[in-house]
Amino acid sequence: MASTGSETKRWRVRASGPLRGQVRVPGDKSIGHRALLFGALAEGTSTVRGLSGGLDNAATAEAMRQMGARIAFSGEPATGVTAKIDGVGLDGLKMPSGVIDCGNSGTTMRMLAGVLVAQKFGTRLIGDASLTRRPMRRIVDPLRARGGHIAGVKGPKEGEHYPPLSVAPLLPDEKLTGIEYQSPIASAQVKSALLLSGLWADGPTAVAEPTLSRDHTERMMLALGVPLQTMGPMVVLDPEEWDRRWDGFEWDVPGDISGAAFIMAAGLLVPGSEIVIDNVGTNPTRTGILDALRAMRAPIFITPRGDAAGMEPIAQVVVRHAPYSPTRLGGELVTRMIDEVPIFAAICARAGGASEIRDAEELRVKESDRLSITASMLRDAGVDCVELRDGMTIHGATDTLRATRVTSHGDHRIAMTAAVLGLASEGETIVEDVGCVDTSFPGFAELLRSLGADIVEETA
Repeated sequence: MASTGSETKRWRVRASGPLRGQVRVPGDKSIGHRALLFGALAEGTSTVRGLSGGLDNAATAEAMRQMGARIAFSGEPATGVTAKIDGVGLDGLKMPSGVIDCGNSGTTMRMLAGVLVAQKFGTRLIGDASLTRRPMRRIVDPLRARGGHIAGVKGPKEGEHYPPLSVAPLLPDEKLTGIEYQSPIASAQVKSALLLSGLWADGPTAVAEPTLSRDHTERMMLALGVPLQTMGPMVVLDPEEWDRRWDGFEWDVPGDISGAAFIMAAGLLVPGSEIVIDNVGTNPTRTGILDALRAMRAPIFITPRGDAAGMEPIAQVVVRHAPYSPTRLGGELVTRMIDEVPIFAAICARAGGASEIRDAEELRVKESDRLSITASMLRDAGVDCVELRDGMTIHGATDTLRATRVTSHGDHRIAMTAAVLGLASEGETIVEDVGCVDTSFPGFAELLRSLGADIVEETA
C-alpha cells in the first residue's frame, strides 16, 4: 500500500502534445473500503483483488487488523493490490489496544462508527487535521437514536460533532434497536453506518434518503446474503430469521470512476488526445459524470464489460478531444457525481459558453472547501467564474488557459484538478503539496506521463 512519507512534494506541469494510450485507473476506494470491511467480518478467508493501494483503504485495513482480522497485501498500485483477509465473523471483533487512526478517510471513520456502536468494547476514532474538521453529527444522531453510545467534540458549528469520535461499549444487557431513519441528506456514508450497525441490531433498519446515494454497501450485502430490500431511495435490513454470518469470498474491485474522471478530463482538454480506460466501474449511482458529459455532447464512448466485486458493472471508456457544449448541473445528478464536481468545473472552463453547477453545498465540508478553492483556481487560470452558495457559474472559452500556482490544501481532488488544468494551460503550472493524492490515486503523475503528459514530481 502507499506510504505516507515525510517529504512535501510538488508537481511542475506544462502543456504537451496529444495524450494517447490505453490505461487502467486504481481500484475504486469506496468499493475497496467496503470489501475490506466485509472480508474482515466474514467467516473464513477472502481475497480482494484490484485495490487502489491508497492510504484511505490502508486506514480501513489497519483498523480491522487492530480488531483481530488478519490482512496481508501483495502487488503494486500500478497493477492492482491484492488483499488476503482472514475474517473473524460478526461476533469475533476484539477491543483494539489503542485508538483507531482513520487518517484522511471520512468513509473509514463513518463506517467504522456503525460497526463499533454495536460492540461490547469502546474505543476512539481519530484522524488527521483535515478529517477533524469534517461534520459527524449526521451519523452520531441516528446511531445514538438506536442506542449507540457515541459522541464527538465541539467545533465551529453550534451543535455539530467533530472528530475524534468516542465510542463507549454497550452494557451486557444492551442491544441496538431497530430504527426508521429519514436522512436529511443523500449520503452513502450515513446509510452505510446505519446498515452496518443494523447487522447487530435487535430489529429492522430502514433508511430513506432524498435521492439515492451510491449503493455499494447494499450491492455487497445482497451478494453476501444479507436480507435487504431496496425500494428506490429507501433500503430495509430485517435481521429476522437470518443466521447472521457469511463465508469468505473472492472479489475484483473495478477501476474508480472518480479517478477515471481526471483522465477523461485530460483527454477532453488536450488537443489531439484519445485515451482508452479499461475496467471502469459504472454503477448507476456513480455515473453522473458520464451523464453530464453526454449532456455536453462530449466525445465519450462506453462499452460494457460485465460485472465485478459481486454486483458492480464495469466498462471500457474511450474519450477523445473535440468541442463540447456548456450545461447545467444540479439535483440528483450532483449526488451521483459529487466527488467529480471540481474536475467537471475544469471541463466546463473550455465549454465555450456558460455552465452552472448547483446543489453542491456538501463540497464545502469535504477535505477542503472544494467549491471556494475550485472557483478561485479557475479565476486564477483566467476563467470567468462566479462562486455561489451551493455551486458556481463558469463562462467557458476556447482561449488558452493561464498557468497558475496552486496549493492543494491537503485535498487530493484539488491537486489532481490543478494538474489537469495545467496540461491545457500556457506556461508552467505549479501544484504544491501533492502527497495527498496517494490517499486515492497513487501513481497519478506516472500514469499521465505514460500518456505523454509533461508532469514532473519533485521534493518541495
